[in-house]
Amino acid sequence: MKVLITGGAGYIGIELAKTLNNDSNIDEIIIYDNLWNTNYNIFLHSKIKKGKVKFVEGELLDSRKLSEVLNGVDVVYHLAARVAARLVNASHHLYEQINNWGTAELVYAVEESNVSKFVYVSSIAVYGDSKEIITENTIANPSTYYGASKLRGEEHVERLKNKIQTYILRTGNVYGYGVNMRMDTVINKFVFDSIFKNKIKILGDGKQKRSFIHVDKVACVLKNIISSNLKSSTYNLVDSSYSILDLAYILKEISPELEMLFINQHLELRNLEILPEAKIKNLCNVKNTNIKDDLVKMINSFYNSSM
Repeated sequence: MKVLITGGAGYIGIELAKTLNNDSNIDEIIIYDNLWNTNYNIFLHSKIKKGKVKFVEGELLDSRKLSEVLNGVDVVYHLAARVAARLVNASHHLYEQINNWGTAELVYAVEESNVSKFVYVSSIAVYGDSKEIITENTIANPSTYYGASKLRGEEHVERLKNKIQTYILRTGNVYGYGVNMRMDTVINKFVFDSIFKNKIKILGDGKQKRSFIHVDKVACVLKNIISSNLKSSTYNLVDSSYSILDLAYILKEISPELEMLFINQHLELRNLEILPEAKIKNLCNVKNTNIKDDLVKMINSFYNSSM
């Protein structure tokens, strides 16, 4: 089986490539990435040996190159996106260019290829804000430019559902130590700041809830979904939900000397809590852990790699 991963040099992409590389059913893995953030960790620290994993530098809007790289590909994982946890309403044109029109170009190319399975990693940001718990039946209502661009990307991918096996996974806030981990997401930043600054900043009243999932579980689900019996559809890929204060106090338990700095406590920030879908979670047999165990493991990973 030949697999293409767009955005394969990113946070989730590298962990997925490592997972697929250990799968005997996968013959070739093509990582298609533009290295826009000039991060070369996939070449430096991924420990992916030369073999069935190949790298192609390219843009989503390069239709000719997309057609070339899709030659002989059986499965496409579309992870490439413009992301920003903090500046979700900045760089509107870049969100549209990459998440919307870049996805459109990829879908056009896939329609002209022999690809049989397509997996699109979307985001729970398509739901916007909600005081109610989100379920698989909740209608998307994005409140940021980023969320809107991901939803437009979904609309392009929807065209494939009547032609090939297609999955849209609305992924929660991803956390966990990785080769190219993002440091702008709440848990990863909290852990980093707690270790190296002994201080974390909490914006607003801290009661806002978010839904999270570990990067290892995301990679596991992505790997297993292509061999599953799940029908082509849109699914929420989350694990557990916590308030920002919950996370802060758990870190305080782990590191009692940690300083917590509250900023603009009068602000009530947006809430987004997603109900996990069992049929998706059951695709992964990764041992369940609690959030405290995950945070301790992350802290140890930082220490072991830097000290």
